[in-house]
Formats: sequence, C-alpha cells, structure tokens
Amino acid sequence: MTRPTRIATAALAFCAASASVAVAADRHNGTWAVELVTDSGVCSARYSYTVAIRDGEVRPVSASAGARVSGRVAADGTVGITVAGSGGSGSGTGRLDGARGSGTWSASSLCAGRWTARRGTTRTAEAE
Repeated sequence: MTRPTRIATAALAFCAASASVAVAADRHNGTWAVELVTDSGVCSARYSYTVAIRDGEVRPVSASAGARVSGRVAADGTVGITVAGSGGSGSGTGRLDGARGSGTWSASSLCAGRWTARRGTTRTAEAE
C-alpha cells in the first residue's frame, strides 16, 4: 500500500469512527425526568429536574428551587452531572440505558443518595 493510500485509509477509518460515536451519543438525545433521592445526610428528601440531552450535553429544562444542572453523557451512556443552587452543589455519576437511567450522587459530606431518570416526560415536580 502506498503512503497516500494509507493516509486515505486512515482518514476514512477515523471519519467512520467519529460518525459512529456521534450516532451513539445521539441515542440519548431528548428530554429526561430526573429524580434525586437523599439516602443519608441533611438535604431535602427528594429533588426533581427535567433535563434535555443534546449531543452528549445535559441542559436544564426545569429544576427544583432554581438549581443549575449541567453534565455530559458519553456514547456508552455513562453520565456525569453537577447540580448547583443557593444551598451548595453536588455531583452524580451513573448510566443511561434505553429509556431509563440510574446512579448515585453526593453533596460534599452533607448528604448522599441515588438518582433515577426516565426519558420522554416533560412533567415538572417540586422538591419535597
């Protein structure tokens, strides 16, 4: 194989891999209802958010008590999310799979818990 042919083959392989990653990331696109439940600590019992995922980026649609939500979703569904509000901030990790997701979260040493997500709902709930 000549050098130009190897370069062209490598470029095509890179483009194909990039396209498959983009398609895989797109499968998580949409609106998700996320609920955080506190299992330990001094935080409220429950928080609810509606987020939109677009090309791997998490953006808030609505959030409890004006919280700011941000994060990333990898093509394999791995999630990293941060929630910040007037009372502090926390972070969570987990995974989306199909129309559902779950994981854990914590806010420093103040509290910790679990989160669940459902795709396709725009219902908004308030913190309890």
